[in-house]
Amino acid sequence: MTEATQLPRPTPGLQNALPFWMSLVFVPLIAAGAVWGGWVIALIPFYGWFVMSILDRLVGLDEANMSLETGEDDLFWYRLITLLWLPIQLILLFGALMTVSWTDHLSLREEMFLMITVGVVTGTVGINYAHELIHQKNRLEQRLGEWLLISVLYGHFRSEHLIVHHRYVATPRDPVTARYNESFYRFFPRVLWGQLISAWRAEVDRLARKDLPWHHRSNPFWRYGAGQGMMLVLAALIGGWAGIGFFALQAFIAVAQLELVNYVEHYGLTRRHLGDGKYEHVKPHHSWNAAQKMTNRLLINLQRHSDHHYKPDRRFPLLQTYGDAEAPQLPYGYPLMTAMALNPLWWRRTMNPRVRKWRADHYPDIKDWSAYAKATNPMPG
Repeated sequence: MTEATQLPRPTPGLQNALPFWMSLVFVPLIAAGAVWGGWVIALIPFYGWFVMSILDRLVGLDEANMSLETGEDDLFWYRLITLLWLPIQLILLFGALMTVSWTDHLSLREEMFLMITVGVVTGTVGINYAHELIHQKNRLEQRLGEWLLISVLYGHFRSEHLIVHHRYVATPRDPVTARYNESFYRFFPRVLWGQLISAWRAEVDRLARKDLPWHHRSNPFWRYGAGQGMMLVLAALIGGWAGIGFFALQAFIAVAQLELVNYVEHYGLTRRHLGDGKYEHVKPHHSWNAAQKMTNRLLINLQRHSDHHYKPDRRFPLLQTYGDAEAPQLPYGYPLMTAMALNPLWWRRTMNPRVRKWRADHYPDIKDWSAYAKATNPMPG
């Protein structure tokens, strides 16, 4: 598999990094929604889904790749937004929680809608930035990413994603890979439970290899649990049981956003089974790629997911995009694709033909995919 085609891109720097700071638009939108309520709150999802999808259509694709020789120092302005997001998110999250708990200018419906839209942001931006941070070798970045996940009560995602998902993506052993014809409504409860179990088992197995018990202090589940407990205690101090409920609501929406994206990223794609529980190496064609320019700016190149799984240690500005011959292409950016995933009929009409073509292109020798799935699945059901 060759690297993606290198096309000219301007020299890295603040001016070129600023488009990747588009997430900051959410800050005044949430503040305005908290102050004025009503239709103003709707501007938050309107910007994230509709405005970005329209801009994708108008601006088109970005098929340029930053040089892989770009040095770490040249990426400072790109990285900075991910480093700053944890305090920004905590201010937005607990500021909104104090608004719904300590003021009475919003109706209960408006309060719930505000926390739902906060969850859209903590999921779309917060978990996405956490995903970038937990992949880094720098301990500070890892901890910032972990706390972003803790703030949506999903700390175990770090363990599952790094230890399980990247190893077993596009195989039956990965709970996060959506199966062909599986609707999001079947995928979501399966992945909520499956990720938690697989993350726990992965950490217990890691400790066992060091001859340590599951309850050893190095088990990160202690950090996840303590951090999430602190978040809920703070929510309770701010708003009592209602505060806990509002906090949990935004966390649920954030996690739903994450899993919608997970559903889209690998739907129906499968790595060849080599026997004895082994699979072929991960390549760009084992994840869906999307080259829509504006949503890639908002989502810090998350849609270049084919390259992320091919080379997980690359920072987001260096992620490469691929053409049709090297990676399967989504027809739209993530905002529209995740909305489509909520309608199983629309989703299957759009994506199933693409999966079938992908299978014919990359694995023409496999004629009966149902039989192949049963024969190679070590974890039936």
